[in-house]
Amino acid sequence: QVQLVESGGGLVQAGGSLRLSCAASGRTFKPYAMGWFRQAPGKEREFVAAINWSGTNTDYADSVKGRFTISRDNAKNTVYLQMDSVKPEDTAVYYCAADTRRLFSVRVPRKPDEYNLWGQGTQVTVSS
Repeated sequence: QVQLVESGGGLVQAGGSLRLSCAASGRTFKPYAMGWFRQAPGKEREFVAAINWSGTNTDYADSVKGRFTISRDNAKNTVYLQMDSVKPEDTAVYYCAADTRRLFSVRVPRKPDEYNLWGQGTQVTVSS
């Protein structure tokens, strides 16, 4: 079984940067698409970014495009979310997710129900 563990969250000032990591343990996660989602209090979980298994395809929510960058290092079984020029509205719990049902796919899923494995989340708070 693959398990996902997020880290790197914390408190950051608006305009600053933060890098989130999602480490996979257990069986290799290399053939899976990975995604980042976030959920603010009182709101639904929303898509942030996704990357296919090889890192050749990425997708971003319009709200983070040009500010956030998703990447992966399959040798380290880790996916990253580099967050630059953060805004107070980026405050949320950030979750990484894996689509382990489709292997070696070029797809970069955007919907939560397209992912079947989730981490526990890491809190990101952006102060104004």
